[in-house]
Amino acid sequence: MIRLSRTTIICLAALFSTYHVVLGLSTLRIPRSPVPTIVSLIAFALAITLSLLRPRVRRLPVWVAVFDLIVAIGVPLAVTSQLDPNHANGYATWYIAAVGTLLTVVMVRGRDVFAWIGVGFLIVQSICWGGVNALASLGVVGSAVWVIAANVVMFAVRSTSDDAERFAQVERAASEWRAAYDAHVVERQRRLSHTYTMAEPLLTEIVKSGGRLTAEQRAECVLLEATMRDEIRGRGLLDDAVRAAVTRARRRGASVSLLDEGGLDGLDDDARAAVLVRLAAAIDEADAETLIVRSVSRAGDVAVTVVGLRPSGADEEDDVALWLEIRPEVTPARA
Repeated sequence: MIRLSRTTIICLAALFSTYHVVLGLSTLRIPRSPVPTIVSLIAFALAITLSLLRPRVRRLPVWVAVFDLIVAIGVPLAVTSQLDPNHANGYATWYIAAVGTLLTVVMVRGRDVFAWIGVGFLIVQSICWGGVNALASLGVVGSAVWVIAANVVMFAVRSTSDDAERFAQVERAASEWRAAYDAHVVERQRRLSHTYTMAEPLLTEIVKSGGRLTAEQRAECVLLEATMRDEIRGRGLLDDAVRAAVTRARRRGASVSLLDEGGLDGLDDDARAAVLVRLAAAIDEADAETLIVRSVSRAGDVAVTVVGLRPSGADEEDDVALWLEIRPEVTPARA
């Protein structure tokens, strides 16, 4: 497949436009007065030059499109005012192909309405000046076909570009999904490995003892189950210090629940480390019998809430012994 660069296409359009100018100059003896033809050649050259500038911007500036339309209307009127429609004018009707070229460029540069208006005027003006037969004999049909072909090609190009953009969006979405899936798999494998590392010694002891566990071992099993539950439900709230603080709290008889709802998502490493430092300290200092730690959604400025409950006696509800809101503040991370 032959691929033409943008520069090559512009050069071809410029050469083709120059050809029209040369034809017009070579037929200056045919019009009654060459002045309108010379002015028309200058206007056409200026219009086609402006239309071919800034090729990387697809849509033609409005003011250039308006100027092109004025030229497409004015040039036929000016040139034909000095020609006799009843005589063979030869290449003196250069303006038809020139205007067709100009309107084709306007169409390619994304100004469809201006191009269609110009083509319509060229057809009507040619019929009024030379009759219906002039459409074929003067090449008006050919100029109109160029503009129509440009419109069809640009429609196909726009459709292809839209399809390519949709495919690119789908590809990006698929890549993001794949990256998220791979990250999920890696994270799951890491947590499974971590869980196995924690559970393996106790599971080995259970197998060796045939399931006959001491009270201390049973307590360790309960603690291990709670720890494994933390790894699933409180994953974003955990680091080594928080894990150690939660374990100490449970060993002294407290019930600790960790619920991660994304409150730490989006924090940088320093801010997250600072929050977890304060969380570990809060768990160590709490004397409540029930601790509920939750990382809340980042709708507000609170990252983590810690609620401590203490039985009030009788059948009444538990008393709130601790209420702490931890906001993300960049503080020096622990050593």
